[in-house]
Amino acid sequence: MADILSNLQPAKGSRKKVKRIGRGQGSGHGGTATRGHKGQGSRSGSGLKRGFEGGQMPLSRRIPKFGFKAPFRVEYTVVNVEAIEKAVTDGKLKAGVAITPETLYTAGMVAKKTSLVKILGNGELKAKINVTAHKFSKSAVEKITAAGGTVTEVATETAQ
Repeated sequence: MADILSNLQPAKGSRKKVKRIGRGQGSGHGGTATRGHKGQGSRSGSGLKRGFEGGQMPLSRRIPKFGFKAPFRVEYTVVNVEAIEKAVTDGKLKAGVAITPETLYTAGMVAKKTSLVKILGNGELKAKINVTAHKFSKSAVEKITAAGGTVTEVATETAQ
């Protein structure tokens, strides 16, 4: 009979009573209302700034700062010729069909559909492929054209 919904209760000791401070001496938290006597946190309006360490030099100022991030840097997703060759042999890409950033995305070689793609010449290429991308390295162009394929560069839109 203990499993009726109206008889359900939380497990013993799992629920604590709320500490109601400043409700008189009878509550056990009257008088100073758990703030202690005198001192920085005892009076109203004693909020501290985030990261304040009592006058000690804060961690954010102790740690060395270095480096530089160019605000207008253009990042490319890199795809090697070797990876394209492997995708063609695995059947993810077709040798006769033009390879574009969209086809690389659908093959799972590029993470985002909108990312700019640069083809690098790492590895060997045997398949005759027609590649369209935003950038190419010199070695990639040489390897693709040596295999009998073509290279087409897409213009990138840069807002400056």
